Amino acid sequence: MKITAIVERSSDGLYSIYSHDTIGRDCFGGFGESVEEAKKDFYSSIREAIENAHKDGFDNIPVFEAVNVEFKYDIPSFFNYFDFLNVSRFATYAGINESRMRAYKSGAAFPGEKTTKKILNAVQRIAREMSMASL
Repeated sequence: MKITAIVERSSDGLYSIYSHDTIGRDCFGGFGESVEEAKKDFYSSIREAIENAHKDGFDNIPVFEAVNVEFKYDIPSFFNYFDFLNVSRFATYAGINESRMRAYKSGAAFPGEKTTKKILNAVQRIAREMSMASL
């Protein structure tokens, strides 16, 4: 089963993850002071939904190990979770002004559609390059 999860940083600085997908009658959510904390909480909500669906007698309930979660991040959440990425170097790699990129990371500004596409393209290029590397 595939679940699409939206990861966002809220105005209070906390992170939330939610999905419109369900198992049985339950949907999923997670909260935390970091994306990592919110992910742990989110996965717990999936486990609880599976348990509840069994208790409620639903058919075709997935086992937890068969659940595949695709996370979609807003910019602040992405850089919180992948905090090993240097934002200034990433900005240069993506062809974006460094100070604007830091503002996107902090949530002080939001990129437009064209800039969001540049960021996504840079992320995908990095992923391809890393998948082709060996040590």
